[in-house]
Amino acid sequence: QVQLAESGGGLVQPGGSLRLSCAASGGIFRVAYMAWYRQAPAKQRELVAKITSSGNTNYADSVKGRFTISRGNAKNTMYLQMDSLKPEDTAVYYCNLSPGDFWGQGTQVTVSS
Repeated sequence: QVQLAESGGGLVQPGGSLRLSCAASGGIFRVAYMAWYRQAPAKQRELVAKITSSGNTNYADSVKGRFTISRGNAKNTMYLQMDSLKPEDTAVYYCNLSPGDFWGQGTQVTVSS
């Protein structure tokens, strides 16, 4: 059974940085893409960034130039480097893997002074 585990969330001041990690385990034979989503209180879950198996990336307009998604050397690992964080980045961040639409349990990111 596929499992995703996020880590790296926390409390950071505006302008600060965090690095999120996602590790996938279980019966994974092929990865089409991995992605980060986030959900703020009273808002819908939204796509933050996505990376395909070939390394192509795309980002939400709100994070372009500030966030960087990457794949790790270890199979089925993914990172999200978040710089110049803003209070509006506060949310629970989720790791997603396709095919199969698997989700992690999320990690809280809070940007506040």
